[in-house]
Amino acid sequence: MAESTGAVKHVLLAKFKDPITSEQIDELIKGYARLVDLIEPMKSFHWGTDVSAENLHQGFTHVFESTFDSVEGIAEYVAHSAHVEFANRFIPSLEKVIVVDYKPTKVVL
Repeated sequence: MAESTGAVKHVLLAKFKDPITSEQIDELIKGYARLVDLIEPMKSFHWGTDVSAENLHQGFTHVFESTFDSVEGIAEYVAHSAHVEFANRFIPSLEKVIVVDYKPTKVVL
């Protein structure tokens, strides 16, 4: 019924703390995006803000998605010194966070 691709997606949903300014958020996003050039297993990075009309966001305002070739690539990314350094700046700015890793699956009809 389903066919999984080799890629693995790393999705982070975030709500920034109220004192964090939009300028600070922009700098954090740029720092997140720079990780693609610093950590080899990280193949791509995309982000956006909630635009849903359903109002089911539970307070989460930002979505960050990274692509990796494997689950092992995510483990390497998480342990990489550039990620650890960035996370030490990024995580304290968040009021709420959820992280999910998944393998995109195509439904075969």
